[in-house]
Formats: sequence, structure tokens, C-alpha cells
Amino acid sequence: MKVLSQFSAKAAMDGDGVNIRRVADFVTTKFDPFLMIDEIKSDDEQDFIGGFPAHPHRGMETFTYIRKGGFEHRDQMGNVKAIRAGDVQWMSTGFGVVHSEMPLADAVDGLHGFQIWVNMPAKDKLRPAKYQDTAGSASVEATNNTGASLKALAGDWGFKDQPLISAAIQGLAGEAAIADLSLAPNTEATLDLSQHEFVALYLYQGDLSKGEDSLRSYHEGEFLVLDSQSVLKLKADERGAGMLLFAGKPIREKIVQMGPFVMNTQAEIQQAIRDYQEGRFGHIA
Repeated sequence: MKVLSQFSAKAAMDGDGVNIRRVADFVTTKFDPFLMIDEIKSDDEQDFIGGFPAHPHRGMETFTYIRKGGFEHRDQMGNVKAIRAGDVQWMSTGFGVVHSEMPLADAVDGLHGFQIWVNMPAKDKLRPAKYQDTAGSASVEATNNTGASLKALAGDWGFKDQPLISAAIQGLAGEAAIADLSLAPNTEATLDLSQHEFVALYLYQGDLSKGEDSLRSYHEGEFLVLDSQSVLKLKADERGAGMLLFAGKPIREKIVQMGPFVMNTQAEIQQAIRDYQEGRFGHIA
């Protein structure tokens, strides 16, 4: 693989004191169409017990993927769902969403999950909100002959020289696609993602070899922007590795971000604040 840019996740806090690791770029938009990746990974409930009380969004999409534990989601559209290990949830917020995400009382073995923000093009930022999840259904998965497992979370994915598999979630802004790739110890995976303009990965577990120089590697918590036209060859060490894969088409629009709002101008941000304060987003029942 050819790495174009490398970023390290930073410790942060959000919601009601939830400890996270975050990779974000709202200025140079080097992740376009993606904006931010938040990871929650802890076996100590004090790191996440406060959850994310009711808050608004406008102008972007949230994509949530849970690997361990779970959240209860509530929103002003009337959705009340338990999102558990293996589930994904997509909200295309458009004009506005108000939602909360609180840890499930029966998820007692810690929490590991991600929330990913995807930008929306200007023409769609004020359209009605959309909601979809896969609660209760299994992820679509492919394996190769070395012990690698590829879960399609959004969009279409496949190992090189194998048929594509299609996730239940389709139609993200920026043609965004997301997958979870797990490599068993000392195994490899090869993918051809040249149909996409943007490709990246976030390593959430283990190390990846940089290739011929086995003394150097990429480590847990690193986000790599890749050359989409180079075949993606990945090799794990004796601990194995887990990573999220990202692909999409850059939107290439200037953005202005303030907290949970992502618009194109400062005036639009101020309008979003007024609309929320005046109750135009609605309320959670």
C-alpha cells in the first residue's frame, strides 16, 4: 500500500464526560468526504457511563458501529433502538436531528464502538433527515484463504479477485463506504479499491507491517490516507490486527463547522443555531 498522509488519534472527551480517541479534520478536509472518526474503547464504565444526552446535528451524516457493548438511541423522529455489538446505524441529518445515545444497562463488559461523521453536499444539507440501522441482523461478511475477515458496514466491498459483497446500508453522502477488516495473526489481505477516489484506514487493534522493512510498522490509533490507485496489501504481525476501511468520493466544498453543525458558510451556522433554539428541529418524546 502507498500511504499519502498519516495521523494519530488524540485523546478527547465528549458528551457527558465520555473518553474517546478522535481523528478529525474540519479545516483542510484531507479526509473528504469524511470529517471525523471517534473511537470509544474501554472496559471501565466510568469512561462512558455518562453517554451522550440529547443534542442536535445539521448538515452531516453520523455513522455508528458497535463492536462491544451498546447504546440506546432516541431521536425526534420517534426512533428508539438498542444498538448492540455488530450493529451499525446511519443518520443523514439534513435539516436537523435531535438525538441521545446512552449506554445500555445490560452491556456490562465494556464498550468498543465508533461514530464517524460524513459531510453532506450543500444541495442536501437542508433536506429531511433519514434514519436506518441493522439492529438484529447479521453483517455481510467475506473471508479469504489466509484467515482475514471483511465485514461490509456501508457500501460494497470485497477482497481482490473475489466477488463484491453489499452492506445493508447504502447511499451515504460522498459515495462513502465503510468496512471492518480483521486479520488473524501473521495473515495477509489484498484489496483493489481503485474504483474509489478516496481510500483510508483506521487501525484500532494490533500493528501493520510497512512492507519489506519488517522493523517498522503502523500502530493502533493511526489513521492512514492511502493512494486508492495502488493495490492495498495488508499484513498483520503475530498479534493480528483490526481496522476500519474507508472509501468515497470527495465533495470538494468549503465547510464551516461549529460543534454539531457542519454547513458551508458562517451565516448558515448561525441560522442552524437559531432554528435549533427556536425548536424547529423538533424534540425527543
